[in-house]
Amino acid sequence: MVQDAVVSAGAGGSRVSEPRVGDFRSGEPLEFAESGPVTAPATFAECYRDLRPEMVRLAALMTGSPEIAQDLVQDAFVRLHGAWNRVHEPRSYLRRAVINACHSHHRRRRVERQHASAAAPASSSALGADELADALDALPYRQRAALVLRFYADLSDIDIAAALRCRPGTVASLIHRGLEQLRRVIER
Repeated sequence: MVQDAVVSAGAGGSRVSEPRVGDFRSGEPLEFAESGPVTAPATFAECYRDLRPEMVRLAALMTGSPEIAQDLVQDAFVRLHGAWNRVHEPRSYLRRAVINACHSHHRRRRVERQHASAAAPASSSALGADELADALDALPYRQRAALVLRFYADLSDIDIAAALRCRPGTVASLIHRGLEQLRRVIER
């Protein structure tokens, strides 16, 4: 269960508590640590320092692999660096770049699996020790992305719709269908 971010107003403006980066598969709730004011970073180095953990966590949840997540986030930061002078909201730009990279990763994996399944006999699809991660991995990309953005990144339907480039009603449908499929896979 992910706790809601805590927003408090002070003399320096609004402050948001961000979840700490940790092993998302540990089953423990994420803890929140105090972060700075909610403003755009002044330099690319500050942006990298402040946003990298959040983006790695998002990518790890979407890909199921912390190693692949770090590679995808690094690529997203390289793209951000090239566009730094044109980007007004680095967090939104990075979130979109990470989501696109994860989508590309899943698309490549799907093609690899199709080629491998054509060459090899069918194998059992039994869930491993970490059923939730395995069940998430079995979901179609958009359902998985909608669930991760809702329950781990704690985004609203409107923010998820912007990130996935779809309508808010589609987000609700993706979340509903994803949860239903998770229930069926886990109850097996």
